[in-house]
Amino acid sequence: MVMAMPMHWRKRWLRGFNQAELLAKPVARRIGVPLCQNLRRKRYTRAQASLSETQRRQNPVNTFAVCKPEQIRGKRVLLIDDVFTTGATLRAAAGALKEAGAGHVSVLTLARVDRREAVAELPLSREVTPKAAGVLS
Repeated sequence: MVMAMPMHWRKRWLRGFNQAELLAKPVARRIGVPLCQNLRRKRYTRAQASLSETQRRQNPVNTFAVCKPEQIRGKRVLLIDDVFTTGATLRAAAGALKEAGAGHVSVLTLARVDRREAVAELPLSREVTPKAAGVLS
């Protein structure tokens, strides 16, 4: 089965959509498996982008719950999210799925943030250099 990383109902209401769900729907359709919504956020958390790395690792702890665990028991789950930064949110969600009995959890993200590249290293001019453009030399 395919699952999208859930958003807290308040964030979804404010944004109007769940970007992970928009990515997960065509994937589920393409591979011919159901898109399930058994994973829920049980508490509101601060946005990961505004936190330090240490705070990012603690923020999603005890955030996820699985509804109807009998539906995922022993199943292979593909968990889809938009961006992978530290992996803390994905680890917490995958942990909740495994605790509920999922046989295997794989993760698919659209993008990965490379935190090694410091913003201070970018050129101050508007000229695009190979390094600023992300081109490897």
